[in-house]
Parts: sequence; C-alpha cells; structure tokens
Amino acid sequence: MTDLAATCLYTLATLLGRLPSSWLRNLANAVAHLWRVFDARESRVARRNLELAWPGLPPAERTALHAAILRNTAWQALETLRFWTRPPAANLACIRETHGVDLFDAALAAGHGLIVAAPHYGNWELLNQWLASRTPLAILYRPPESTIGEAFLRRVRADEGGRITQVRAEGPAVRQLFKLLQGGGVVGILPDQQPKAGDGEFAPFFGVDALTMTLLPRLAARTGAPVLFAWCERMGDGDGFALHVESAPAELHADDPRVAVAALNAGIERIARRDPAQYQWTYKRYTLRPPGSGEVNPYRDLERH
Repeated sequence: MTDLAATCLYTLATLLGRLPSSWLRNLANAVAHLWRVFDARESRVARRNLELAWPGLPPAERTALHAAILRNTAWQALETLRFWTRPPAANLACIRETHGVDLFDAALAAGHGLIVAAPHYGNWELLNQWLASRTPLAILYRPPESTIGEAFLRRVRADEGGRITQVRAEGPAVRQLFKLLQGGGVVGILPDQQPKAGDGEFAPFFGVDALTMTLLPRLAARTGAPVLFAWCERMGDGDGFALHVESAPAELHADDPRVAVAALNAGIERIARRDPAQYQWTYKRYTLRPPGSGEVNPYRDLERH
C-alpha cells in the first residue's frame, strides 16, 4: 500500500511538473495568496520568524518581505516537483552561472573526503543533482513522519546511476558518514535543521539563539575533511540559477563545539542575507530554547486547535 501511494504521488508530481513554467509560477502565486488570506501555517511561521530575525524592519518592508517569502516558497516547492520528475540533464541546463567550482574540483582531487553544507536557500534539490553529476555522494536526510512521504522522497531523490546514497539522520548515520569520509567520499548535509535536544549546541542565528547540529562540525574535526558551502540561487524572476561554492571558515573544524556551530550559523546567515526571500523562513527554526533561559517556544501561540 505504501509503495502504491508513493507511486500515485509520483504520478501527480509528474503531471504538475510538466506544466509550463508560466503556469507553475501563476499557481505558486495563487497558493501564496491563499496562504496569506487564510493565514495558513506557512504564513504564520514566516511572519513570526521575521519578527524574531528582523525586529527592526519597518512594518511595510516586513509585509513585503513576508509576501515575497511565501511566493518563493510556493514556487520552490512546485519547481522541485519538476526537478524530481525530469531527467537531470534537463534540470542542470537551468544552471546558467557557476562560481567556485574550482574549489569543489580541488577538494575532490585531494581525496581527503568532502562535506558539502547546503542551506535551505534557493533550490537545494537542484544542487543535489549537480553534485551527483560530478561525483557519487551520500545525502543526510530527516525522514518524514509518514512512511508514504518517505517512500516518495526516496524515489524522487534516487538517480539511475546509483550515485546518490540517502542516509537517514539516525544513530547509525554517524558511523556510516564517518567511514565514507575516511574513504575519500562526499557527504551532503542540510545544516540548518533543528536537531533533537541533546544533539546540538545553541548559537546565534540572525541574533537569536538556535539549537544547531554538532554532527557536521564533529565529522569535519574527526576526519579532517574540508567543508564547502554550496547553493543554487535563483537569478531574477526566471528559471535560471547561479551555482555557488565557497570555502567554510576554519572555525568550523574547532574542537569546541560552541565555536564550530557559531561559525556554521554565521556562514548560513551570510548566504540567507543575499536574498532573504529565497531562504526557508516557513520552518520553525527556534522551537527549542536554551535551558535555564526562561524562554518559551515562540511558535506555541501560533498553533490552532
């Protein structure tokens, strides 16, 4: 039943992904409009995140940014359905500019393993396909609560050549990724997902303490593998993207996890500030609060019963 449901989802995604770009864009704008009109979860969470991360932004600018975030979020989601259901070669043609690819090639050639930190910015699924076109890699992912959702995700992220290995973010993942990096492999990690309590350290993110994963810095420190930030940034309002690769700061390899996660968050924040509307502000990044701070979950009053 799970596989059948996942196949039905894939068929629906394929049909949506075949729509002309202009239709998908109009559909995304309509979805974003409905989110705002009905104050959907995405709208409420994005608004609260902007209140937390951009407290000094004038109301009119915050309203405009909020609307732009919802449009970009809806467009990114629909566009991803296209990337998931088309041949990778067609998708990679959407990358019109590349920056820093020499850093990626040099890290591969060195053979010491490589960690790619890919924030939720632009379109990270297109980035996955670009990485897989250059080298086999393992991507760490947090499984959805639904078994159908996970079956769908594993199907759409699979590639015909078997160059992508999907690793669940669970206990055995650390050993698997450590072994892969020691063997000179490449690991892709979305570094701005909130880990479970006890699996991270708090560090500022847009001026607010956020529980941040220590897994990525720990892998880097233990294996000596270099870390590169990478992202696919939308160019204007069209279908084109610019691929960026940059070296992560040396502090990310620090033995002190607090120093390392602070450097990680600073790198992600710098990328997100390039075009805040392309960052995933619909995610509850600040749910868990520092012990003893007296702070409460800032999203608690947003829940509807």
